[in-house]
Amino acid sequence: MSQPKSSTSINQLLDIMEKLRNPDGGCPWDLEQNFETIAPHTIEEAYEVAEAIARNDMAELKDELGDLMFQVVFYAQMAKEAGDFDFNDVIEAISEKMIRRHPHVFGTADIATAEAQTTAWEETKAQERAEKTKHMDKAPSALDGVAETLPALTRAVKLQKRAARVGFDWPSITPVFDKIEEELGELRAEIDENGSKDRIAEEYGDLLFVLANLGRHLELDPETVLRAANRKFMRRFQTVEKRLENKGKFLDQCSLEEMDDVWNEIRAEDKINQ
Repeated sequence: MSQPKSSTSINQLLDIMEKLRNPDGGCPWDLEQNFETIAPHTIEEAYEVAEAIARNDMAELKDELGDLMFQVVFYAQMAKEAGDFDFNDVIEAISEKMIRRHPHVFGTADIATAEAQTTAWEETKAQERAEKTKHMDKAPSALDGVAETLPALTRAVKLQKRAARVGFDWPSITPVFDKIEEELGELRAEIDENGSKDRIAEEYGDLLFVLANLGRHLELDPETVLRAANRKFMRRFQTVEKRLENKGKFLDQCSLEEMDDVWNEIRAEDKINQ
C-alpha cells in the first residue's frame, strides 16, 4: 500500500480545476459547462463506481472514485465562480452533518446496534426535512426528499421504505405475491381488451412498482439484482453467438429454435456449475 500523502493532493486537484475553468488559457469544453450539463456525467460516474465494485476491480474502483471526486470539485469550482460556496464549504457542511448524525460517536448518545443506528439516522434526517419544509409553502410529508432523478426502481424502494416507516406496509411477504398476481391480471386484461397504450403502460408500471416492493421485502436491491441479471443475459447471449459461430452459423441465419437450444444448454451448464 502506498504511503499516505499530504492534504496538498486535494489542493493540487482544486488548482487543476481552477485552471481548466480559467477564461485565460483554460479548456474550452470545461469553460462551456454548467451545473445542468455536468449532472448527467455525475450520474454516469456513480454507475461506473458501482460497476467496478460489482466486478471487484480495485484498480478500476480507484480510478472511478477519482472521476467521481472530480465531479464534486467541478461543481464546487462553478459555485465558487458564482459566489455561492466553494470546496471548503462543501467539506465543512458534510463534516458537520456526519457529526450531527452520529451522536453515539461524537456525542453522548448510546446506540449499540446497526439497526438502532439506522433508526436514529432516519429520525435525524426526518427532523432535518421538517426544518426545511418550515420555509416552504407546503405541509411536510413522509415522502419528502426522495429525489425524482433517482433510477425509477431505486426511487420506488425508497418511497416504499418511507411509507413503511409510518406503518403503510404489508406485514409479511404473502400479500406482496397476491398483489403481483393482481397487477399481472390487470395488465393481461388491458392487453386482451386492446386497451390504450397509456392504460397498458400504467398497469405495467404498477407491476414494476410491486415487484420492487417484493425486492424490498426480500432485502434485495432491485437495481443491483437487475444489473446482475443484465450481465448474465449478456454473457449467455454472447456465448450463444460464439457457439453458433463455431458451427459456421450466425444469428441472422439461425431459427429461434436453434438459438433457444444453445441457450438452454448454457442454462443447464450454469446450474451444474453453481
